[in-house]
Amino acid sequence: MKILKWIIGILVVLALLFYFVAMPFLRTQTKKNSPETTAVYQEDGYDILVNYSSPFKKGRVIFGELVPYDKVWRTGANEPTRFETKTDLMIKGKPLPAGSYSLWTIPGESKWQIIFNSEIPDWGATLSSMGQDATRNPETDVLQVDANVIDMSAIQESFTITFESDYGLFLTLVWDKTKVQVPIFRKT
Repeated sequence: MKILKWIIGILVVLALLFYFVAMPFLRTQTKKNSPETTAVYQEDGYDILVNYSSPFKKGRVIFGELVPYDKVWRTGANEPTRFETKTDLMIKGKPLPAGSYSLWTIPGESKWQIIFNSEIPDWGATLSSMGQDATRNPETDVLQVDANVIDMSAIQESFTITFESDYGLFLTLVWDKTKVQVPIFRKT
């Protein structure tokens, strides 16, 4: 009986060490390769922030290989991308209330699905799948829209999310030779 208590005690200590020491260390190491970045748009009555980790191409084939087609992607690296708005929005004509969301995508060759989800998990991929499956819960999706792929001639080395406002406001995602834009309007 004493041996069982001793073994359980060691397992508890190891679990705590993993949680409080190893996990923060692993997060720090992964963020060296995919730094945290923020895109902010605070003009014309909008107040939007997108926080994401920006991976690099590093000579790899991105879409269709590193990021498979027709499979949910955390839209960046590490934690899921976080989309926050203090403004009620219309995304491609569909309402998105002010709030905080995780932003997921399903990349395709000619179009992407853009998904806003009310849950924001701690990590963007499951450990059991060795990082291949996203942690998104489809039951908590708030909004899903399609966006066409724009092929670019120049390579974008790092995954980038920006707001472009030349002809209306667009949430723009760019990586490798792929660009996707989603129109955003304030809900009136």
